[in-house]
Amino acid sequence: MIKKSRQRQAVKECLIGRYDHPTAEMVYLSVKNDYPNISLGTVYRNLSLLTELGEIQRISTGIGPDRFDGEIKPHCHFQCTRCKNVVDLSFMPDANFDAEANNGFEGQIESHQIQFFGLCEACK
Repeated sequence: MIKKSRQRQAVKECLIGRYDHPTAEMVYLSVKNDYPNISLGTVYRNLSLLTELGEIQRISTGIGPDRFDGEIKPHCHFQCTRCKNVVDLSFMPDANFDAEANNGFEGQIESHQIQFFGLCEACK
């Protein structure tokens, strides 16, 4: 069992209800208001632990720092290739998507992440 931590809870609460998918540094700057002695390293460690526990999602952008999402229900993301913002999409493939992808695959698919790329409304 993992010991409860006020700082970890603050990191998690920072992500709940946010839709801007902040970077670790953005989370750090937000949490630092309530916990002035928190370090960036502590934020990184807590984000990693929360991700491992399945309490948040890590979004690897491939073109910048990872982003974090407090919404753990399956959903797709869109990333703007110009401004790098990440937003949620309401689109989700049907429930058979994992089973269809697993068809003819020797391993076992357990989940997926779908990310779309292009220009957001502001950059278009």
